Amino acid sequence: MKYIILIGDGMADDGELTPLMEANIPNINRLAKEGQTGLVNVIPDNMLPGSDVSNMSIMGYNPHLFYTGRGPLEAASIGVDLNPDDVAYRCNFVTIKHNIMEDFTAGHIKTIEAQEMIKLLNKELGTDRIRFYTGKSYRNLMVVKDGPIDFEATPPHDITGKDVREYLPQGQDSQLISDLMEMSKRIFPGKYPSQIWLWGQGRKPVMPSFQSKTGLTGAVITGVDLIMGIGRLIGLETPKVPGATGYYDTDYNAKADEALKVLKEKDFVFIHVEAPDEAGHEGNRPEKIRAIENIDEKILGKLLRELPSIDPEYRILIMPDHPTPLNIMTHTREAVPYVLWGKGIVQDSSERYNERDVNKANYVSEGWTIIDKLLERK
Repeated sequence: MKYIILIGDGMADDGELTPLMEANIPNINRLAKEGQTGLVNVIPDNMLPGSDVSNMSIMGYNPHLFYTGRGPLEAASIGVDLNPDDVAYRCNFVTIKHNIMEDFTAGHIKTIEAQEMIKLLNKELGTDRIRFYTGKSYRNLMVVKDGPIDFEATPPHDITGKDVREYLPQGQDSQLISDLMEMSKRIFPGKYPSQIWLWGQGRKPVMPSFQSKTGLTGAVITGVDLIMGIGRLIGLETPKVPGATGYYDTDYNAKADEALKVLKEKDFVFIHVEAPDEAGHEGNRPEKIRAIENIDEKILGKLLRELPSIDPEYRILIMPDHPTPLNIMTHTREAVPYVLWGKGIVQDSSERYNERDVNKANYVSEGWTIIDKLLERK
């Protein structure tokens, strides 16, 4: 038996006609009609609705037990081995004008450009205690030995168009972080970026391997460091997929091809697509719809055509990791729709897959147990 989880990051929305309702998704709708649908609460109470928490949950790990912060997950992805007293922080390149968060991606800065910016940061702000590391595009990393951890830091994608002075780090341990953000303003001469934004602080988590929990081998297919980092921490392979960018231009076909390659040798694959979330953050409805349609056609369509030749017995779970509604351009914590299809899955009454039409009687209250439905474990 092969197992596939396909994540359309942030593709859930709200309103009378959501992108999922409007999108042409014949493959997902076919699975909804032939399989089982429902709602799942992926964000635990008292935790923020981030992709870090939600994807950890979907992979079967209770964030209340294992989540320490976003930074250390991304450190694992880019190969930064944290010492026990190290604190890792997500370091965004952002563009702020007249104290307004104009762009939390610094114009989706290219990774090669980000590398030069990281060199500047290490030259000007780096010390024996503080180091900066290149991730992908605007998503980078800072590590501080025995760094401050007990303070509040706001993700920059939550404050697009807002006055950043209301969202600067808060708390008695926040001074170093605020100072570094302020000092970075004098380093970058151009429009993109204008400074760094630090958040997601945490120490290295200790997590049991996916194989020890499930008995399965597998891999994570993604263009996003965060998701790759979770995969590495739980012992899943994380192949680099050419053209996987974490944006609209990601190579959907290459992701499908890599997933099929993995499944020839392994039991499980987790496929993550960031594009719907990026569109949600930008309030770009056409791009969100297009991203959802690309997932349906170029990834799911190819899997359905070619998986039977690898193993005729397989199951697929499709879902977002959280909503990213176009009207507010940030994450929310509402339960998200899922569809589960394949060998042994009992068909229910669903006709289509979207926020309104899934079978709401099938409600999963603890997101880290949704994988048990896929694996048919009690």
